[in-house]
Amino acid sequence: MSNGNDKAKDRPSVGRTLQQARIDAKLTVDEVSSATRVRIPIVQAIENDDFSRCGGDVYARGHIRTLARAVGLDAAELIELYNVQQDAHPPSLSSGPLFEAERIRPEPRRPNWTAAMVAAIAVVIGFVGFTFFSPGDDEDGGGSVAERTETPGADSPGGEGPEKNGPEVPTPTEAPSESAVAGVPADKVTVRLSIEGGNSWISAKDSNGRLLFEGVLEDGDSETFTDDERIDLVLGNAGAVKLHVNGSEIEDVFEPGQVQRLSYTLGDPEEG
Repeated sequence: MSNGNDKAKDRPSVGRTLQQARIDAKLTVDEVSSATRVRIPIVQAIENDDFSRCGGDVYARGHIRTLARAVGLDAAELIELYNVQQDAHPPSLSSGPLFEAERIRPEPRRPNWTAAMVAAIAVVIGFVGFTFFSPGDDEDGGGSVAERTETPGADSPGGEGPEKNGPEVPTPTEAPSESAVAGVPADKVTVRLSIEGGNSWISAKDSNGRLLFEGVLEDGDSETFTDDERIDLVLGNAGAVKLHVNGSEIEDVFEPGQVQRLSYTLGDPEEG
């Protein structure tokens, strides 16, 4: 066991490993911070092996796990390296968390009898009002509202039947076909990307340099971007990204972990 710990201590530090992986992925500290929601000073401190700003081992492990995924490293392996190099023992299951969970559990809400009483009174008032104002049998034998409404029709002088009394109800239109939904506007650049077999950090900007999206997409996620002229992409793990540009699939095969910077215009599906 000690031999394994000695080997781990001889390896590059956690911060150095994260920093090198970020550089290899061609990502800046700002980009990693935006993708992971970890503040820039904390990212810089962790890369310098200063974990004091994390607020404790639990938070440090959480930040390390998040940063590792963003730069394509094995999070579990890096956490194990942190435990050895920082001599930090992983949290063990004890009665403490169970007690805290039990203590902060909200008390059952008591029935709100005032609200129930107000609701019951409102129902009674509504029922009385409806009974009082709803027309019944008139003294002159006029009949109910429904009867008077149905009287005009074929039996009325000049009547043409009940089907002629009002405008014809339009027949509901069918839902748009799958091909119509899948169609893309001809006057715009449309880029759809989906993640298959991994995670990838993604950045997308329009022709004016406005940021449309920046963050990590997981396996099964997809995003669609449109612009009048151009869409610029940065793919942190291009091998996990499948692209459709202006309705056509891009056949380029990227390697896992490969960083790609791409631009697409109206004339594509070929890379702009």
